[in-house]
Amino acid sequence: MTKVPLTALVRDHLTLAREANSGRSATTVHGGHDRSLRQTVMALRQGEHIHEHEHPGEVTVQVLHGQVRLVAGPDSWDGLPGDLLVMPEHRHRVEAVQDSVFLFTTAR
Repeated sequence: MTKVPLTALVRDHLTLAREANSGRSATTVHGGHDRSLRQTVMALRQGEHIHEHEHPGEVTVQVLHGQVRLVAGPDSWDGLPGDLLVMPEHRHRVEAVQDSVFLFTTAR
């Protein structure tokens, strides 16, 4: 069994994102390229975003801190701490409405 301290990761990566020129920080907490499930903690400074992309397989975003917006074409959905957003299977992006941290989960 592996225990991952999400609360500490939220705090640490929020600090890193606020200080980074890119306005972001991330670390994989489970899985990777060689596994079917991958979970990554991502932090974005307010106003930053993950560029629009398509992603094969199932993808979810669980908001841990702040507020994010999932944008897919003309549609958008806001997420607050505790919300789980299921990504559409077409081009989409994630925007930070506030300084935010989320758990990005992919399964292929």
